[in-house]
Amino acid sequence: MPRQNAYPILLAALLLSGQAAAAPPEAGARPGGNRSAPEKQATKPAPKPPSLDDLFARLKASEDPAEAKGVAKLIEQRLDRSGSATVDLLTDRARQAMTGHDFALAAELMDRATALEPTWSEGWNRRATVFWLLSDKGEAVSDLQRALVLEPRHFEAWSALGKIYESMEDKSRALAAYRRALTLYPTMDKLREAVDRLAPEVDGRDL
Repeated sequence: MPRQNAYPILLAALLLSGQAAAAPPEAGARPGGNRSAPEKQATKPAPKPPSLDDLFARLKASEDPAEAKGVAKLIEQRLDRSGSATVDLLTDRARQAMTGHDFALAAELMDRATALEPTWSEGWNRRATVFWLLSDKGEAVSDLQRALVLEPRHFEAWSALGKIYESMEDKSRALAAYRRALTLYPTMDKLREAVDRLAPEVDGRDL
């Protein structure tokens, strides 16, 4: 193609590019020709976790054993929180000592934990477990009673108290403790079995 014919084509291309640059921005585009990114959807706040009161209420009302077991696990996780990193460390070391059957060391560690956090109900419950393993039933009962003063809905503490009373042949108190635990956790099989085992003898004797 002859050289001079290229100029009209080049001129037309320049005119077209100038028109494109002068074209108004599309709707939704930012000034300067950049199209705005799609608006982010407003994120919903994370749901607030249920309170301990809500969990205990759900546990008491649940008729599904599997659901109740899950709720009980959540309650145990809440009760496990001492609120102190030092106490948590002492408690974990006590657990390790119990695993190694060094119950005297476990008792000493739990002594320190309960001294630092005397209002932590689970701390007394765990110390009671150590005393039970040391065959000191009196101290175990005392610690469980302290745990239940701090958290009267502690179904594991009620269950443990029933077990200790039963081992001491105090079946009336054992039955009462099992029944308290059962009102808190109605679908726990071992509690129902304990009540069914003791009720005929204890209630029959009271008649």
